[in-house]
Amino acid sequence: MKLIGMLDSPFVRRTAICMKLLGLEFEHQSLSVFRTYDEFRRINPVVKAPTLLLDDGQCLMDSTLILDYAETLANPRKTLMPRDPVARLHELKLIGLALAASEKSVQLVYEQKQRPAEKQYEPWAERVSQQLHAAYAVLEKDITQRPLPTDPSRFSQAGVSIAVAWRFTQMMLPDVVAETDYPALRLFAAFAERQAVFMETPPE
Repeated sequence: MKLIGMLDSPFVRRTAICMKLLGLEFEHQSLSVFRTYDEFRRINPVVKAPTLLLDDGQCLMDSTLILDYAETLANPRKTLMPRDPVARLHELKLIGLALAASEKSVQLVYEQKQRPAEKQYEPWAERVSQQLHAAYAVLEKDITQRPLPTDPSRFSQAGVSIAVAWRFTQMMLPDVVAETDYPALRLFAAFAERQAVFMETPPE
C-alpha cells in the first residue's frame, strides 16, 4: 500500500509516523496537492492528503480514518490507542485538539501564502489565530497536569499528533505562536523530534 502526500502536511506526517509505530509496511509517495495536482488527481480524484492507496486500488482518505483502518492491520498486541473507555476518551480529546491546531495552522498558511494580499480578510485570520491559540492553550494545560509518556515505546496517537502539529506551527507560523508561551508543548515536541521514527520522517 502507498501513503500519498507531502510530509510537510501535519496530517500526512502524523499518519506516516503512526503507521511506522504500528509496524506496518508501506510506500510513501510524496505528491503535492498544488505542484503535482494532476498526478495526485489520477490516484484520487478528490486530491486530498493523506490518501492511502491500497493494493486492490481502493483509496482511503482522512488521517483519522486511515489510522483507524491501520489499527486493524497491525499486530493485535500493537496499538496506539488505549482500550479503557476513560483513557480512550482523554486520548481522543487530545487528538481532537492537536488536529484542530493543525487545521487552523494550515488555514492561516493558506491565507498568508496562497491568497493574494489584497484579498486576505484580516478579521477571519484573527479568528482562526484565536482558535489556534485556544487549542494550544488547552493542550498546554492538560499535558502540564498529565504529562505525556516520554518512553518512545509508549507513544500514542495523541503524542504523535501533538508533536507533529507543534512542529508544523513552529515551522510555518513562528510569528503567530511563540514557543515560549507553551513551554510544556515545546519540551515534549522537542523530545519527540529527537526520536528515530520522527527523524526518519521529517517534514519536507
